[in-house]
Amino acid sequence: MKLYYAPGACSLSPHIVAREAGVDLELDKVANKQTSGGVDYSAVNPKGYVPALEISPGEVLTEGPAIVQYIADQKPGSHLVPPAGSMQRYRQQEMLGYINSEIHKAYSPLFNPATPPETVEERKAYLRKRYKLVEEKLAGKDYLFGDHFTAADAYLFTVTNWARHVKLDLSEFPNLLAFQKRVAARPAVQQAMREEGLIA
Repeated sequence: MKLYYAPGACSLSPHIVAREAGVDLELDKVANKQTSGGVDYSAVNPKGYVPALEISPGEVLTEGPAIVQYIADQKPGSHLVPPAGSMQRYRQQEMLGYINSEIHKAYSPLFNPATPPETVEERKAYLRKRYKLVEEKLAGKDYLFGDHFTAADAYLFTVTNWARHVKLDLSEFPNLLAFQKRVAARPAVQQAMREEGLIA
């Protein structure tokens, strides 16, 4: 399998899940709409953004929440996603959907230097509102669903790492900040971040 990624982008989430699960991945860095081999990335993923997972020639899966579940399902013993059909699986899908639509996408305008200052402040206020629910969910827990790391934790960690780049103050969320440190210390997370050049 080959993961198309950009360093620190949302593609870090499936990269982390693969390292946590012990799934072998070939990595192909995407920059300026080109793969590391000089291929036009739109030929791989017409949507134009990462991640994309090439499962086999001609079989490409896109969208992070789908990709993390696919990778984790290759190693069910990793327990990174609950069994298909279980209520716990739907709860994780619910959280992946929340992170995707309410947190991930809210960051997008903050990376655009042309975004008006009033929109920047509105998006930051929106994110703080959405993080409040996460803060409450993390109360008394190491991870979103208790003491066991899951694919949803990888996604939350990845997008929340963007806060410092856009100067979003998360100091009112001590559970979330402790979660970020806890996840950052995991060996598989450090491996993925090293492979993307995010840490030494």
